[in-house]
Amino acid sequence: MANTEDTKKKPNAGFMKPVQPDDILAKIVGSQPLPRTELTKQLWVYIRKHGLQDQTKKTLINANADLQAVFDGKAQVSMFEMTKLVSNHLKK
Repeated sequence: MANTEDTKKKPNAGFMKPVQPDDILAKIVGSQPLPRTELTKQLWVYIRKHGLQDQTKKTLINANADLQAVFDGKAQVSMFEMTKLVSNHLKK
């Protein structure tokens, strides 16, 4: 019988490594380094708090002024495009 310690999924180290938001993204998620998973959670907290998820097509995010800066000036992006655009605002 396999040991349960060996079969447990280990967290992906890349997702757990803290990333540093730039000044534009910091307006939304804060300026402290945080893991990508937590950054995504904070982004969704912001989106829900401000009612920015499109009501008719839930996969779209409507940008307010702060998010528009993150989204390269776009007024609306898909959830999938959002991930790519947010990555551009992480300091290397």
